[in-house]
Amino acid sequence: MSFNKMFTFLRELQNNNSKDWMDEHRDEYHDVKDWFVSWLNELDEKLAKVHDTYHKTEGKKAVNRINNNLLYHPNKPVYKDHFGAGLDIDKSSNYGDFYIQIGTNGSFIAGGFYKPKKEVLDSIRDAIDYNGEELKKIISKKSFKETFGGLMTDDDKLKTSPKGYSQDHKHIELLRRKSFAVKHDVTQKEIMQSNFQDKCVEIYKEMLPFREYLNKAVTV
Repeated sequence: MSFNKMFTFLRELQNNNSKDWMDEHRDEYHDVKDWFVSWLNELDEKLAKVHDTYHKTEGKKAVNRINNNLLYHPNKPVYKDHFGAGLDIDKSSNYGDFYIQIGTNGSFIAGGFYKPKKEVLDSIRDAIDYNGEELKKIISKKSFKETFGGLMTDDDKLKTSPKGYSQDHKHIELLRRKSFAVKHDVTQKEIMQSNFQDKCVEIYKEMLPFREYLNKAVTV
């Protein structure tokens, strides 16, 4: 089993995106998913050695369901075009995880908070108001920019200042944001390399100060 098998399965699924097809290929789906869970368990062990407060996350708990939520998104296909998983999860708080997505229409590694709920966003803004210089220093680092290209585009950011903050606040551009997340796109060729786990670890390390800043903001 390998990522090659995963991509093959996902392409076939997208060409036959229906419950009937999935029912006929349920064993193949579980073979791919079980292999991915094992791969995630290996990565989890490696990440646990990077940081002493890393939250160990079993692969079977990390991997997301492949079904789309049709209740809230009725126009989406029945199944997703990717496998996704979140590691370094602290279920006792609003802790942002380290996310990996492998898919036919693009794969990436991401982390932070994408359009979080109000109380989480308020906590992040409080942290920026108190010490936005630290966040600016993190996201301005050369290696951070080379890895992520900056923060993910926030098309929904405020045009004015959030309630309670002046428009001439020195960190107003950060305060206007509704998302604080980063993403590193990976190609299928990179995923197929034997050192892909090591690449994930390096990206985790680069992302860690950013995630620590945000997680401290929403948990302290």
